[in-house]
Amino acid sequence: MYFSPRLRAILQALFVTFLWSTSWVLIKHALHEIPPLTFAGLRYAIAFTVLFPGLWKHKVEIRALSAKQWRHLVALGLVFYTLTQGGQFLTLNHLEAVTFSLLLNFTSVLVAFFGIIALREVPSRLQWAGIILFAVGVMMYFFPASTSGEKVLGFVLAGFTVCANAAASLLGRSANREKTMPPLIVTAISMGVGSVSLLGIGLAVQGLPPLSPTGWAIIVWLAVVNTALAFTLWNRTLRILSAVESSIINNTMLVQIAVLAWLLLGERLALCDVAGLVLATVGILIAQLKLGRSQLLPLDHSPAA
Repeated sequence: MYFSPRLRAILQALFVTFLWSTSWVLIKHALHEIPPLTFAGLRYAIAFTVLFPGLWKHKVEIRALSAKQWRHLVALGLVFYTLTQGGQFLTLNHLEAVTFSLLLNFTSVLVAFFGIIALREVPSRLQWAGIILFAVGVMMYFFPASTSGEKVLGFVLAGFTVCANAAASLLGRSANREKTMPPLIVTAISMGVGSVSLLGIGLAVQGLPPLSPTGWAIIVWLAVVNTALAFTLWNRTLRILSAVESSIINNTMLVQIAVLAWLLLGERLALCDVAGLVLATVGILIAQLKLGRSQLLPLDHSPAA
């Protein structure tokens, strides 16, 4: 059966979002025995070792990288892996998966506003309606609000992660849209920089406790399948899909994570919660409908995990 390059990219992107959605469940399951920063550092450090041999095929392109490109990759690695992924693992230690995935969708709104400011383009009425609908959905989901200490810390960490993720999405799109570097170079080098920093911080602050075979299995699966494979596929799809297409596909994770968390983590959703999630999802999609390719930059990975 023949698939056009665009359809193949769409299917690959959907497959990647499913893998990333399962990551949230696996992370929540393993956080009780693995400290979050060490967990994240091990995952991405192992993923980097898997990707590293592939860089040999691109040694000519790597030698040809300019100082500006190296600075870009280092910045992407520190923001996307050290800050965003480290923040994500910490946040999941304090918030439910569905709650955090909803908050992480604020990334698209921040990126959209950044594009508006940079390009000096005012949102259309439809875009404003979508943003307002998203906000209403979020309020419905969180009403009545919880004020426990753990929840407050989780929301603070979530806010930090959303800001870091927005910055990472801009850096990631910038690195991929010019198509001057193969996806493997972008993925592996940035991951190498970010994972070394993240693992170093994790070991220094939280250490490495004895892990069960199940704990190691989860780390290795996340590293090899949900990271090394998934991130490479995602960077490849960014070279074909428009920013709007990538962002919309990425936003399907909100629904995927909600279903998986309900089935596998026992995170119950009341009718009002479901209605809020639906409104938020529709709102964020509407907010992107009129944005062109250059205005909205998709995540380099994900509300991912």
